Amino acid sequence: MKNRVRDVTAQVAEEMGIKIENGVLSSDHIHVFVNVPPHIKISDFVQKAKGRSSKRIQEEFPELRKKYWGRHFWARGYFSSTSGNVTDDMINEYINNHSDANEPKSATNIRLE
Repeated sequence: MKNRVRDVTAQVAEEMGIKIENGVLSSDHIHVFVNVPPHIKISDFVQKAKGRSSKRIQEEFPELRKKYWGRHFWARGYFSSTSGNVTDDMINEYINNHSDANEPKSATNIRLE
């Protein structure tokens, strides 16, 4: 299931022209460090990634429909920030040291925890 969430997120990013610099997918959340073109709203990317991954996961893993009653696979909110006061290196270090993340197995740059 984590592989599918990672793949769908990467697919949405690619379709929107967003580059995933780094990321880690945990059992209950995801961290992604992305390079978003200025004409794209971050909220649009998050909405598409969460919406499409939720739909696909629930279609491909029907046993989850009962667990996620009301079809809410993801929580409503998200956090985003620009790199500036915090450097890109600090963000990458945080993501890379996030628990026991494994090296990415594909070009998506999102590791599985």
